[in-house]
Amino acid sequence: MKNAEENNNYRIAVPSAFETVFSHFYFAENKTTFPITKTLLPSFQTILVFNFGTKSYLKSQQNHFLEVEKCVLLGPIKQAFDYTLEPNSEILVANFKEDAFYRFFGNALFDSLPIHPDDLINENCFTLLWDELIKLPDTKDRVDYILDFCKPYLREQTAITTLLNDFQNENINPIKAIASQINQTERNIQLNQKKIFGYTIKEANRYERFLKAVNQIEKDILEECKTDWLTIVDKCGYYDQSQLIHDFKYYMNISPTKYLKFQSDICSSKMD
Repeated sequence: MKNAEENNNYRIAVPSAFETVFSHFYFAENKTTFPITKTLLPSFQTILVFNFGTKSYLKSQQNHFLEVEKCVLLGPIKQAFDYTLEPNSEILVANFKEDAFYRFFGNALFDSLPIHPDDLINENCFTLLWDELIKLPDTKDRVDYILDFCKPYLREQTAITTLLNDFQNENINPIKAIASQINQTERNIQLNQKKIFGYTIKEANRYERFLKAVNQIEKDILEECKTDWLTIVDKCGYYDQSQLIHDFKYYMNISPTKYLKFQSDICSSKMD
């Protein structure tokens, strides 16, 4: 997501002590005199957005608009949405990793409807946090402050969560394998997956297939190669081209060819 006119937009890595909590932070500001709109790819991550300047706006595929005043939670992000940075707007985004949102809040969100984090805990902790962050002019200092803020609230990973996170064998059903390993029912493992991550294994597998297609398209762009859709269908595990088109329309509300055309206006919250 590189645009010189935005003046500043970059990712911020997190210390190793927090690598199971946040994938990264993201900062962007608009120092121009006109609004800048981007499309955020689905990431299946939950994000916490702090706004420190002019109000920013989110727009869903259903054309619902939301003003971001101080802070808002959104996720797990299962479909693309547009966001607009108005002139003099400035955002800092924390990207929760895997089960980290559950470890922090004690429950997971199950759709992308925006919510103020204080509404989840019935306290004004995050409003007070924003009041402290606005006093810090340096983005790195703000990130460090957020990391210190979250330390006392983080719960340890459960045994089931650790197994779900570490399960890498794509040729075996992780639900079935973990259930057998710890002598629990598959239904119980499925319920824990949904409760802790906010999405099912089936949803995650479908998204990973879509992400493979996106990465292949981006690779073709970088290598200045013509995109061969049949090759993408074969490499990424699609039955046919219509299934590929269906996934692009589901996640982004556009066709693969339109994604290719407008790719420069689209960014991902996944860490490169």
